[in-house]
Amino acid sequence: MATVIRFARHGCKKRPYFRIVVQDKRAPRDGRFIDHIGAFDPVKGEASVSIARDRLEYWLSMGAQMSDSVRNRLKSKLAATSSETTAAPPPAPAKPAKAKHAPEAK
Repeated sequence: MATVIRFARHGCKKRPYFRIVVQDKRAPRDGRFIDHIGAFDPVKGEASVSIARDRLEYWLSMGAQMSDSVRNRLKSKLAATSSETTAAPPPAPAKPAKAKHAPEAK
């Protein structure tokens, strides 16, 4: 079965709300889906994209293809999160100085 990661439109007239779902490629846009992995609210803007990254990576590893609109929305989101994780690592804690002990008396 060919699967695709795409938007399913929900919400009211002129107040759209999209779910990011994994579907069979032949299913209608708002039809039956296999897995719900995220959401996007365009009324709130680009910052409103939320996605279960582990589920996204799982479905991509299983061969699912992202639609162009999902890829464009997630490109900035994934780049922002990856730059935060690949930022300069915190400095290593300073090693405590070794205490010099007096030689033991025999």
